Amino acid sequence: MMTTVYGIKNCDTVKKARKWLEAQGIAYQFHDFRVDGLESDQVQSWIAELGWENLVNKRSTTWKQLDSKARDTMDDNAALSAIIEHPTLVKRPLLDTGKRRLVGFNKNLYQSLFVD
Repeated sequence: MMTTVYGIKNCDTVKKARKWLEAQGIAYQFHDFRVDGLESDQVQSWIAELGWENLVNKRSTTWKQLDSKARDTMDDNAALSAIIEHPTLVKRPLLDTGKRRLVGFNKNLYQSLFVD
C-alpha cells in the first residue's frame, strides 16, 4: 500500500513532512481534507487506533471555534461527527503507511519508520 499524507496543502507542517518525504525519495500520495473530504469509516478507524485526543488538534482555530459545550463533552462519537463536519480539526499531517498511522511531523520518527 502506498503511503498517504493527509492534511491541507497550505499547512506549514504538512509542507515540511512532504518536503522531507520527497528528499528521502519516498513515494506518497497527498489527500487534501478540504478537496478530497473524509469518509466516516476512515475517521472512525483513526479514532479507534490513535484516540480522539491524539487525533484532534486542540490548538487549532477550528477547535477554538467550537462552542465550549462541544469541547467539554468531546468523546469518540462527538469527535467523529466534528471531524466529518470540520476536517481541519485533525492534527496535521496524518501519515498512513498502510501499517501505521502517525499525527504531526517529527523528523526522527519519520526517519525511524522509513530509513532505518
